[in-house]
Amino acid sequence: MSPPVRTGKSVSMPRKLIKKYMPDEQMLRSHRHLSWLGRHLHDPNLWHLTRKSVARAFLVGILCAFMPIPGQMIVAALLALLMSSNLPISVGLVWITNPFTMPPIFYACYRLGIWILGMESSLGQNWSWDLETIQAEFASIWWPLLLGSMVCGLVFSLLGYLTISRFWIWHVNRTWRKRVQLRNKRKNKNR
Repeated sequence: MSPPVRTGKSVSMPRKLIKKYMPDEQMLRSHRHLSWLGRHLHDPNLWHLTRKSVARAFLVGILCAFMPIPGQMIVAALLALLMSSNLPISVGLVWITNPFTMPPIFYACYRLGIWILGMESSLGQNWSWDLETIQAEFASIWWPLLLGSMVCGLVFSLLGYLTISRFWIWHVNRTWRKRVQLRNKRKNKNR
């Protein structure tokens, strides 16, 4: 007999693993850069570690990571508030695009955008990654970059959401099976 699928708050390992790496809730609530969120930070749904809140956090965080805009963390925090996703995970996942990963990720997004639009790349052989060149060429690269970023953001955020949700369910089922096996072993041993 297999145990029922448990997807609610009775999960231990994913919660323990995530809590190990999460910042302290009180520290975040009192952080000076987050003070503008006021009473909204006291919503318990922003801090709970449930399958749904963590999966939503992956959706929000990864989507915002692919936005080629400044202030991705602010957008992630606002979306976390709107969607009742886990706030620290939503904001933390934005760092998928950091100063080291941003150039290759956004270049790949740009290439996807020009492929979808059927355009030729405006980045020639003599392209240099300095601020002056980017500002001069911004008019020709913004639309493919934005389109490619949004497509990648949607695809990868949905994949993240589904992967975390399925992993959580798999892990809970595995934990319950192990508990049932252990209980059966104890019963058989005591006979």
